[in-house]
Amino acid sequence: MAERISLVNSSDKQFSEAVDTALRYLRSGEVIIAAAEHGYVYLANAFDKDAVNAIQILRANPAATTLQVLVCDKKMASGVSTALTVQQDALLEKFWPGLLSVTVKAQPGLTWNLGDDRRLGKVNLRAPNRNFISALLEQSGPLATSSAALVGKPTILDLNTLNIYESDVGAIFDEAVLPAGPLSTWVEFSENEITLQRVGAISLEKLQALVPTISAPTL
Repeated sequence: MAERISLVNSSDKQFSEAVDTALRYLRSGEVIIAAAEHGYVYLANAFDKDAVNAIQILRANPAATTLQVLVCDKKMASGVSTALTVQQDALLEKFWPGLLSVTVKAQPGLTWNLGDDRRLGKVNLRAPNRNFISALLEQSGPLATSSAALVGKPTILDLNTLNIYESDVGAIFDEAVLPAGPLSTWVEFSENEITLQRVGAISLEKLQALVPTISAPTL
């Protein structure tokens, strides 16, 4: 059985101990479950191929599905992506941490496989706005992630609806029932362009207020 740790009304000491516990599992190649803003997610060391593959299996992902990577801030993002333009950097400054996912060109030579065998040369990044995961990322480095729900199923807001054998993950960090909410807004950064791929929590109007030239094909 997975170790279950409650973060509900946790003290500073308990919170810090929970972060240490999560780090121990991640560094030993385990998958853990923790709360993002509007749903529980799987987390694994982004550079551990076996752990990343375990998430793919747990979700029953189709072949060649590429996992998203969580980072704690722009500095960590710069370690796995190529240089950004001033406008691209401004979007991250404004909307991170938060519900903005960005697809960027990955740094060449990264020793990871997020599901595409590095054929695409891109990675989707997000800096979450959630205390536990943010504190974890500061020490763990980039983490591969995906919803803890099976493919095609609703987001897991309540751990009682989790549909896995708990022995399949190392630890579960319980933050009680989470509030429902929108998906992240997804944009793609190319060399000199920003393209909106999905409207979610952040509207096109809010993006255009910062970057009027953002490309918004019919969605």
